[in-house]
Amino acid sequence: MMKILIVKTSSLGDLFHAVPTVHLLKQAFGAEIDWVVNTEYAGLVGCFTDVRKVIGFPRNGLKENIAEFKAELKKETYDLIVDLQGLMKSALICRMAKRAKGAKILGPSFQREGARFLYSAVVGKKNKNRHAVEENLDVLNWLKKPVEPIEFPVKFPTVDFPCLNQKPVVVFAPCSRHEAKNWPKMRFVELGTALETQIILVGAPDDAEVCRYIEDRLPEGAAANLCGKTSLLELGGILQSADLVITVDSGPMHMASAAGTPCLAIFGPTDPLRVGPFGDQHRILRNSNVPSYSKQDLDSIKMVGTEEVLEAANEMLKHETAGI
Repeated sequence: MMKILIVKTSSLGDLFHAVPTVHLLKQAFGAEIDWVVNTEYAGLVGCFTDVRKVIGFPRNGLKENIAEFKAELKKETYDLIVDLQGLMKSALICRMAKRAKGAKILGPSFQREGARFLYSAVVGKKNKNRHAVEENLDVLNWLKKPVEPIEFPVKFPTVDFPCLNQKPVVVFAPCSRHEAKNWPKMRFVELGTALETQIILVGAPDDAEVCRYIEDRLPEGAAANLCGKTSLLELGGILQSADLVITVDSGPMHMASAAGTPCLAIFGPTDPLRVGPFGDQHRILRNSNVPSYSKQDLDSIKMVGTEEVLEAANEMLKHETAGI
């Protein structure tokens, strides 16, 4: 059986953007898929059902663990190696792997840092005017294989939190790593007060202050605050079980989108055409006065009002509960 190695080490959202390409490669070749990823995301990639083996790259403590990593990488002989990261580091990982005679190393159109010199070929021309999911599909085009259907075979563990039993469940993921991508926290309070649903607050430990602010100002019992209290896989299970996720441009948005949960995504200066939730079941709210990506327009997300988010949320929930 053909064996393919995927090198995509980070980041959280980018890992999910690669899933449809990996699925189509597996389908096209009937291959076994191994995946190199930063160790902190190894469990997450283990939830990608097409992946046979996850090889953790020890980004932290590399000097002490590089020999063990190389030994693990060389346990298999690969017929095709695909770098979907496009950095010198990832290209070097590709070169470390054991290859069958004639096996190619393919790099993405968005490669940089001189990584292209370590590839057998770069697939496609650089084109950032498309979704990141579509960028990764260049490898299928290069190999003359089908680029459809776009699917995300992701299965998070089932979780048992009492708050998931009070339907409908709306998850708030109010924080990203960049302040300009965060919708004002008081508007999440306004939204949560108006919604007649069970609300679950999620996020990383660093987001605890914002989630506590929202929880404290919502009606008593309206929200279960699980921010910083779950593992990454438990977070995936929560998002997978929700009826709707209301989110900013963040890691939980990509997780929920891949799990098939409808996302209502509030965008500001980043471009949803490139990094928004992928699929027709999602909705994106972004002020029309921000026609294109602009790092300088840091206040643009504040132009999205509570009323329009509430209206969209109620419409999406109506569809979900009606089974449409």
